[in-house]
Formats: sequence, C-alpha cells, structure tokens
Amino acid sequence: MSASFDLNDLEHFTVGTIGPPGQRVFYLQAGITGTLVSLKLEKQQVAALAEYLDGALREISDDPDAIVPEADIGLIEPLESEWTVGNIGIGYDADADRMLIMATEMPTQEEEDDDLATARFRITQSQVAGFVARARQVVAAGRPPCRYCGAPLNDDGTWCPCSN
Repeated sequence: MSASFDLNDLEHFTVGTIGPPGQRVFYLQAGITGTLVSLKLEKQQVAALAEYLDGALREISDDPDAIVPEADIGLIEPLESEWTVGNIGIGYDADADRMLIMATEMPTQEEEDDDLATARFRITQSQVAGFVARARQVVAAGRPPCRYCGAPLNDDGTWCPCSN
C-alpha cells in the first residue's frame, strides 16, 4: 500500500513536466516544510483540474480577477513520484476559505479500492489562481492538437488518422 497525505497550509503547490513534448510526464507537487509530495498524472487530468478550479474560483470569489496568483513556481527536485493519480475530487471549506484537492491512487491489478492511497491538499485562492495559470501554460507547451479530434499531432506537427 502506498503512502497517503493530508497537507494544510501549503507552501508549494504546482504542476510541471519532465521530458520532451510527446514523451512528457506530468506531476502534481505539493509541499510544506519537511514534506514534499509528487504525484504522477495525465495531461488531460491537469487540463480538467485547471478548468474546474478556475470555474470554482469564480463561484466562491467576489472578484476572481482581483486575486493575485501565487508566483509561477516550477517543480522542486529531486522528483520522485509517490504514486500515479487515478481520480481527482474538488471541494471547498468555507470556514477556512480553502479549496480541497483530493487525489486517489490509480489501482493496480493486486489492489482493492480499500487499499488505495489518497492525498488531500488544502490551498488558498491565490494558490488556485497560480495553479490554473501554470497548468494552462504547461498543457499548452505540448504538441498541438488535431483540428478534427483534438488528439495530439505527431512530433513533426503533422498527420492524424482523422485527417483522412
């Protein structure tokens, strides 16, 4: 069974990649003094999380455009993934004014749902805004999408089976 995490008052919350476009590995990273958690996830998960958080931020904030995003921070190395993310859930704690990101480990053949690790990260509105900006930047830096199906094009930016 992998380790689970429950972190409040994060000092570091970001997303980033390692590797060239087409072969990138995406990481969600969170940390407080003495603890750094890196989780592997898919590009589509990063894009969906950013869009959902942006919408949620607009719902909970009186003036979401006035929120100063946390500075664009990259991944902290050494980078060792704790586990791969399967599901991601979002919540909001109104009393603490924090967004809750909950990630659940992707199951393997041997694991049952009860044995899966979880990670809970509570982040501020400025961390949400910073994450959304960074995630959009990281996702856009990849291979361009096919205009027909949206799947990434080949490394040379050409040919998709949908174009036939």
